[in-house]
Amino acid sequence: MPEAKEGARADSAELSRRERIERDGGEIEMPPFDDGEYLIAYLYEMGLTVAAGMGTGPVTFAEMAAWQAARGFELEPWEARLLRRLSVDYVAETHRATKRDSQPPWGGTVAVLVSQNKAAARALELFLA
Repeated sequence: MPEAKEGARADSAELSRRERIERDGGEIEMPPFDDGEYLIAYLYEMGLTVAAGMGTGPVTFAEMAAWQAARGFELEPWEARLLRRLSVDYVAETHRATKRDSQPPWGGTVAVLVSQNKAAARALELFLA
């Protein structure tokens, strides 16, 4: 969820970027992904983040080891390093994405641009009304 506009009430409800794009008729486009779907499934099953202090943190290798023990198998070392890196990147992106003007990490997509254009058109219409 993007940070609130300056001067906005603390309880004012805002739409997330995803909700705005879908409201404007766009679809969420994801970057291409050719191989390794099973690793993404592992990450979602294990959990993208863990509780840490006053927020979230990346999955630790200890958490991963416990998850592997519960599942009854062992990841290859490169798989464990990649899952840890994906979790670190996910946490970093969730913090970066709170900025009002942040873009998707893989670049602007047509759906994002359409949503931004519609929002700009609505703002101009309100201004001129």
